[in-house]
Amino acid sequence: MIHFSINKAVFLQALNTTKRAISSKNAIPVLSTLKIEVSKEGIGLTGSNGQISIEHFISVQEENAGLLISSTGSILLEASFFINVVSSLPDIVLDLKEIEQKQVLLTSGKSEITLKGKEAELYPRLQEVAATKPLVLETKLLKDIINETAFAASTQESRPILTGVHFVLTDGTLKTVATDSHRMSQRKIQLDKAGDNFDVVIPSRSLREFTAVFSDEIETVEVFFSNNQLLFRSQHISFYTRLLEGTYPDTDRLIPKDFNTTVIFDTANLRHAMERARLLSNATQNGTVKLEIQNGVVSAHVNSPEVGKVNEELDILAVNGEDLMISFNPTYLIDALKAVGNEQVKISFISPIRPFTLVPNAEGEDFIQLITPVRTN
Repeated sequence: MIHFSINKAVFLQALNTTKRAISSKNAIPVLSTLKIEVSKEGIGLTGSNGQISIEHFISVQEENAGLLISSTGSILLEASFFINVVSSLPDIVLDLKEIEQKQVLLTSGKSEITLKGKEAELYPRLQEVAATKPLVLETKLLKDIINETAFAASTQESRPILTGVHFVLTDGTLKTVATDSHRMSQRKIQLDKAGDNFDVVIPSRSLREFTAVFSDEIETVEVFFSNNQLLFRSQHISFYTRLLEGTYPDTDRLIPKDFNTTVIFDTANLRHAMERARLLSNATQNGTVKLEIQNGVVSAHVNSPEVGKVNEELDILAVNGEDLMISFNPTYLIDALKAVGNEQVKISFISPIRPFTLVPNAEGEDFIQLITPVRTN
């Protein structure tokens, strides 16, 4: 029969982290619950939606938690309802005590609330990932890599493999790539301490949740792989995700080597110009912007019969090569520019119908993006 008291703010933060794995609309009703396991060492919270699972541990050693454990045990509670109740409690300390028939009594200040729970044995067991020889990454670096690539993954379930990000580690080089077949983003980094080689596809949705769950205060994260599961682990949080099955397409062959035209832009200036152009392009039938390079002048054009026109000469830092006119979806370019962590970007073109590339205009950056143009009349 569980009984403990804890600092409400610390408990609530852990609950909200765990809740990110819990879906209110789940085909398996038990997955809308939160599992609480109390041991002499501390409290373990578990949430899962079948795709990702999060375990958060609050240790009795944690000074801020003020955790006092009177008796141990485990229980399931309806997640969103329980968390809402905890957040509404009046005092900075809350006391949780299990009374008869899987009911818990929450006491805080002058408030007493009784909630019904369920047997913890009803909760599905999380598949274990063998915790041997992890890959250790800086949390900030991993979050940067995710932000640079995951946005380019597909949101269409017609080709499930493209909804993930391809992570490949080969002899100390980590390559991450995502594509939805209209655009692609690829980042490579050299790792000082690399584990065993691997080749996996991680759902982009899971990676976005990872960036929300692991704060920058968590300096490093351990990564463990099994056949169809991956575990990100820090001192207090274990984040499990299923991997996508199938063979990721060979994206290396898509990257062109030779170009006919290159332009260097100030990243922020180009992004603002594209955001202005997108306002009108959204009202056009094909939603495109036309980029014209002529006699060293680069300009953007949108013509919407219903709304109006955009004709803007773009500020450039340098231009080389042949004149060109190319049309593309401005949203793809805006997303790509957001991912470029450099003040300058180099865009290289082959022809109006071939994909063009974006790279940071800096030495030593192994980061490339591709955007496929739109054919217009």
